[in-house]
Amino acid sequence: MAEIIQRQKAHEQDKFERRNNFNAVEENFTQEQAHKEASRCLNCKNARCKTGCPVSIDIPSFIKAVKEDNLKEAGDIIRQSSMLPSVCGRVCPQEKQCEGKCILGLKGESVAIGALERYVGDNTSAKEPEIKPNGKKVAIVVSGCAGMTAAADLRIAGFEVDVYEALHELGGVLRYGIPPFRLPRTVLDREIESLKNMGVNFYKNVVVGKSITLKQLKDDGYSAVFISSGAGLPKMMNIPGENLNGVYSANEFLTRVNLMHAESPDTPTPLKIGKTAAIIGGGNVAMDAARTAVRVGYKQVYIYYRRTEKELPARLEEIRHAKEEGIEFKFLHAPVEIIGEEGYVKAMKFELMELGEPDASGRQRPVGTGKFVEVPLDSVIVSLGTNPNPIIQRSAEYENLALNTDEKGYIIINDKGETSLEKIYAGGDVAPLGASTAINAMGAGKRAAKTIIETLLN
Repeated sequence: MAEIIQRQKAHEQDKFERRNNFNAVEENFTQEQAHKEASRCLNCKNARCKTGCPVSIDIPSFIKAVKEDNLKEAGDIIRQSSMLPSVCGRVCPQEKQCEGKCILGLKGESVAIGALERYVGDNTSAKEPEIKPNGKKVAIVVSGCAGMTAAADLRIAGFEVDVYEALHELGGVLRYGIPPFRLPRTVLDREIESLKNMGVNFYKNVVVGKSITLKQLKDDGYSAVFISSGAGLPKMMNIPGENLNGVYSANEFLTRVNLMHAESPDTPTPLKIGKTAAIIGGGNVAMDAARTAVRVGYKQVYIYYRRTEKELPARLEEIRHAKEEGIEFKFLHAPVEIIGEEGYVKAMKFELMELGEPDASGRQRPVGTGKFVEVPLDSVIVSLGTNPNPIIQRSAEYENLALNTDEKGYIIINDKGETSLEKIYAGGDVAPLGASTAINAMGAGKRAAKTIIETLLN
C-alpha cells in the first residue's frame, strides 16, 4: 500500500517572539518538504488548479519538475506566466484560487501550491530573455503588481519600458501596503532587480498627473501608456470623531510604518503609540494593520467587524496568525462614534449587531439591535477599502482629454484593458474590472500588455 503523504507545513517563527519583530513569519520549505509536497500532486489532465490561477501558470508541470528535483525547469515554467513567483507564493489567496480548485481539497487538504511556488521562486532566478528591440517605447504608471507584470511582458516583446513610481521606493502596494513579516523586502527587491536586469527603466518620485501629464507622456514619444496607479484613496466611516488625533486609515498607518519607519521616535513623522488600538474591518489589510500595530508597541489590539467570523473576507492564514499573536476579534460590532479628549482618541462607541437577510453580496446583512457599548481606546485604524486616487483622472480632464471614469472615479476599460483614449490602457485597482489581490492585478497587467503588443506590433 502506497504511503499517504500529509500536506507539508512550513516552519513558523514562534508566536511570542514574532510579536516583537518584522521578520518573516514562515520559513521556506526544505528540499525534502518540497519533494514530499510535490509528490502529493495527482498531475490531473484537466487541471482545475490552473483554471483557478488568474495568470494561468502551468501548475502541474512546475510541480512535476519540483518532484523531479529540476528547480531550474520549474522556475522557467512559472516565469512564462509570472515574473513574481516569490511574491505571489507569499501573498496570493491560494485557498480561494489555485488551491481552492485542487481535487485533493474535496476530501482532504489541497496541494500547497503557494508554498511550492515560493520555494521555486526563492531558489531560482529568471533566465535572461533574448530581447529584440522593436523601436517603440511604453510608459507604465506605478511599479505595483500590474505595472511590473506588464513591464516584463512588454520588455520581452522588445519595447523600451519606462516605469514611473510616485513614491521614493519601488514596488507600489507590495512595499507600502504589505508588511515585511509577510513579504520580506529582500524578496521584493530581488524581483525588481530581475526586471532591471532585463532593461526595464524605473523612475521614482514622479507623480503622473502632477510631475508629468498623460499628454506630455504621449508628446515625449511613448507609443502607449499603461495606468496601474492602484486605489490609494481610503474609505472612511463618516462618523463623529473621525478627525481626532489617533485616527488613521489603514493605508496611512501601513505606509508610515513600512516606508517611513514611523514607529521610531527618531523618524520625522513618528506615530503616537498608545496602549490600545482598534482596527475597523475584516479583510487582509485589516489583518496586516492589526499585526503591525502589535509589532510597533500597542499592548492590546482589537479587530472590530460588523458580521461574524464566518463572513470574514481575510485569508484563513492571516486570521490564524492574528489570533496567535494575541489580537482579539470583536464580532457583530458596528462603529457609531469616536469619543475624544483634548483632541485625541479616548474611546469608541459601537452598536451591537445581529445578522438579517442576505444583501447584494450574498452575505447576511448586519442589523442594529439598539444596544451600545463604549470601549476605551488610544487609536483607531480604519480598514474599509479604498477608491482610486483621482490625480490622473483630474489631470486628464484639465487637459481636455476624454478619459472616461465611472461615478466612483475608476477608469473605465474594456476586457482588453483599453480606455476611452487611444493608446492609453489601464488595469488593476484603478479600473472597475480591477484587482483586489496581487495575482489579479498581475492578470490585468498581462491582459493590457497583450493588447499593446497586438495593437502596436501587428
